[in-house]
Amino acid sequence: MKKILSYILTPLHLIAFGLVLVIFHAIQWLALNLGGYHAHKWSVKWLNYCLIQSLKILGNTCKFIHPHEIPKDKPLIIVSNHQSLYDIPPIIYHLDKHHIKFVSKKELAKGIPSISFNLRHGGSVLIDRKDPSQALPAMKAFGEYLENNNYAGVIYPEGTRSRDGVPKRFSPKGLKTLVEHMPSAYIVPISINNAWKINEHGMFPMNVGIKATWLVHKAFPVAGRTFEEIFDEVEKTIKGSVIV
Repeated sequence: MKKILSYILTPLHLIAFGLVLVIFHAIQWLALNLGGYHAHKWSVKWLNYCLIQSLKILGNTCKFIHPHEIPKDKPLIIVSNHQSLYDIPPIIYHLDKHHIKFVSKKELAKGIPSISFNLRHGGSVLIDRKDPSQALPAMKAFGEYLENNNYAGVIYPEGTRSRDGVPKRFSPKGLKTLVEHMPSAYIVPISINNAWKINEHGMFPMNVGIKATWLVHKAFPVAGRTFEEIFDEVEKTIKGSVIV
């Protein structure tokens, strides 16, 4: 029965998802050009709220578990495992007040309505993973930007999505650069579960009845720790709460 439903409901979800992206592309453009940074940020928050709601067409839910206070007026480095393209909207929506920015590959900066626009104009950093001479200075500048503005940068140290929920090896490179250039930052680990099941078979058909969760762990400061200690704690904390 679930398989039949997935074939029926997936097109409806994809239509809704696509319409949200197209409509909010125009809304983002208007917000940025007429209202500036804060209006654009507001439009991005509600774009992601609508993307989360579109999953309900499939009977899928996103539960954001946030039991700890995150320091205010401090730069943040949000570190998470990576399971799906649906990992991102709950983080943007629920942590909006922290001014969420992303470390993203440059290929996503064009061709995708709303998403590409936000990556280009919302303060995220676009990395050419094949060109270290571009990536390193870009990451340094991104870290300084977050530090100076008390914004939050999201990084996925696996680099690519896990297709079966089992976390891949964490790479220290990008995180280390951010830590070095954000001395007053707090690290916020997040463990994502079951998001990979939503598009286990790709974009068609998509699974139905999936209950995905985002668990926000207690934040801790960069100051007073070596990078090795930070990296070890982040990896153990995130992977320790991933159900495989």
